[in-house]
Formats: sequence, structure tokens, C-alpha cells
Amino acid sequence: MGLAKRRRTLGHSQEELARMLGVDRTTVCRWESGKTAPQPPQRRGLAIALGISLPELDVLLSLPGVNSQETAGPQPGTPQDAREADEMIRREFLRILSVSGALTALPVEEAEAFTEAVRRGTAADYASMNSHLWRVYQLARPKNSIYPVIRAQLVTLNEALSGNRGGTRPLLSAAADLFQLAGEVAFDGNRYSDAVSSYALAASAGKDAGAYDLWACALVRHAYVEMSEQRHHQAAQLLGAAGGLADKGDNNLSTRHWVASVQAEAYAGLGDLDACERAMDRAETVRSLAGDGANGGWLRFDGTRLEEERGARYVQLGRLDSAEETLQGALGRTALAAGQSYRRRGAVLTGLAVIGAKRQDAEQIVTYGREAVVLARASSSGYIARRLRALCDEFGPLRRDHRVAELGADITMLSAP
Repeated sequence: MGLAKRRRTLGHSQEELARMLGVDRTTVCRWESGKTAPQPPQRRGLAIALGISLPELDVLLSLPGVNSQETAGPQPGTPQDAREADEMIRREFLRILSVSGALTALPVEEAEAFTEAVRRGTAADYASMNSHLWRVYQLARPKNSIYPVIRAQLVTLNEALSGNRGGTRPLLSAAADLFQLAGEVAFDGNRYSDAVSSYALAASAGKDAGAYDLWACALVRHAYVEMSEQRHHQAAQLLGAAGGLADKGDNNLSTRHWVASVQAEAYAGLGDLDACERAMDRAETVRSLAGDGANGGWLRFDGTRLEEERGARYVQLGRLDSAEETLQGALGRTALAAGQSYRRRGAVLTGLAVIGAKRQDAEQIVTYGREAVVLARASSSGYIARRLRALCDEFGPLRRDHRVAELGADITMLSAP
């Protein structure tokens, strides 16, 4: 039985299945024809929607041939068209990056022609705009609502680099900043390939600009993608490189502390309690920085989330009593108010629901899981949706409990941006 046959057996049309998973009908068509494969978070939702296990889904996806009689051609204005436009921007930027990177090695007298605009504040204008976009991103619900502005800024920055308007290094720093933001939007929307491309470009631009902290932060964000796909060894390698770069950066910034915090997550994923605890302790030293080590843009780590991060690591490691005590403390400090993060509270609630699942406590799963679903719907956050889909994997025998089954259905219906 192929993927399309299983769908039809359940009485679902492509449109209905797409609506349940929060994707376009053409995406379902491409899955069924074998042209593309669902991303890891989509696989979980697809398996739940089709009433099969993940291994059974893998078997269906591996079957050769086109299983569906239904076809759907590309429609103008679809997300696929937008991605093609973004791919053109990326290719052009890579070409310019190759040239601009060479310019950074030129003697000062040969590069003077490219610095006049910097003296007039051109590069500073880009940095100011990027900083503003990060603030808007933090407040935006949904996050992808600011993507058109990011794309327009990327086009403008490309033109500046292509025309050598402004000093190369400052413009490359601005590009490293902006591509990290583009990656964040893509990652929140479960578009992993786009996120990785953006982070790779950010790292390359940061390298050519000699901006060690920007470069390190791009690697940290790339590591988050690896961990979302349960590739903790690969994440640890990226974070090791990021730590070396952070040590060469600005000691007044919190870059190295953020690296340590994320390393703790990678070590927890590998089951290494001692390494996780050491990394969390290094992250805690952010409190000893003389000033504000975060800039509110591409570097936002200031230690305020350490409690919930430590609780999440305890959940990963199976230390449930310590995890619950820590997350309950964090829950009171993430009460929603103007400007506070849905993502932070959603992550804490999901962590508490996972603890309930590991203890096979249906009441705890439903109590915290339902509130997290409300936040995911209100914010259209792919981040919270991913956490909730991972929660479904923990249900075990409680899937037969009607309350847990209803929560699982609600999670499946979440629309990712």
C-alpha cells in the first residue's frame, strides 16, 4: 500500500490531509509522487494523521512509483515561487560574497574606493535597520510576517555589495546579521533546508568580515537545526567550532556563554550528564559580565532563560523530579504580559507535559499540553508546534485515553508557518 492509497483508505482528500498538517496541497502531491520527502516534524504529524507508526510511514515513503491519480501543477504566488526567488537571491549573494571576500585581503590603498560610503554612515544604516528588524521579529506573531521585509533588505544589501557601495567588511557584517534573521524565520517555519542555507551564508559572511562573534552565532543557530533532527553529534561538532571562535571574539559579549548553554542541550541529547552540567555552569557565568553582553539582535543571550533551559536539559536526561521543580519555577516567571515570549512559555509548558508523559500521567499531559496548543495557535509558532509534535512521541499507551487522543489530534491540526 502506497502513501496515496493509505490516505484514500481513510477517506481523506489531498486538500483535507494538507489542511490537517498545515501544508499546501501541492506539498502532499509531491510527497505521494516521491518528488520530495516530508521534514522530520512533518513526518510525525503525517504518521498521526494516517494512523500509522513512524517506521510504517518510512516504508510507505520508500515505495517506488507515483501512487496518486491526483495532480496539482504549481500555482502562481505559492510558497514554492517565493523560494525560487529566494534561491536567486542566495545564488547572487554567494557570487558577490566570493568577490567581496577577496576584497577584504586587499591593501588599504586599493580598498579606499570602497570606504567612502561607510564614512557617510551607509553601513551603519544597514546595521540600524537590522537591529530594528530583530526587535520586530521578537514581537511578531506570526514570525513569518516580517519575511517580505527581510527579503527586501537582502536585495538592497546585495545591490550595495555588487556596486561596492560602502566598506566591504561592515557590509559583510550586516549581511551576516541579516542572514541569521532570515534563518530564524525559516527555522521557526520548519523550513530546515532554507534555515541551513541562511546560516551557512551568515557564517561565510561573518568569516570574511572577520566578525568572530557573528560567525560563532551563525554556527550555534545551525546547531539548533541539527538537534531538531536528533543529530546531536553533528551539533556538538558545530558548537565546538563556535566555542573556539567565541574565544577570539569580544569578551564583553555573551557569545561564549550562549555557546555553552546550547552545548548543554547537545550533551543532554547524547546522554552525558556530567558534560551537560559543566556546560550549564559555564553558561551561568554570564551573570558575571560587567555590562549587558547581549545586543538584542543576533545575540540575545543574557541568562534570563537559564532556569528553563536547565529544566529542559533535566527532562532530556530523565531527571524528572529536578526537571519539574525547575520548570515549575520558570513557569511563574514566564506569565504572559505585553511583549513577553509565547515561545518561552510554550517551551516550559511542553516540558511539563513531557514529564507527565514519561510518568504516564494523562492529567498532567492534557493540562499543560492544551495551554501550549493555545499558544501555538495564537502565535503560529513552528517552534512550539515542533515541541508539541515531539510530545506526541512520548504518549505511549496513553494514546488510548480519549483526552490524550484529542490533544494529539489538536497537535496534528496545528498549522506551521
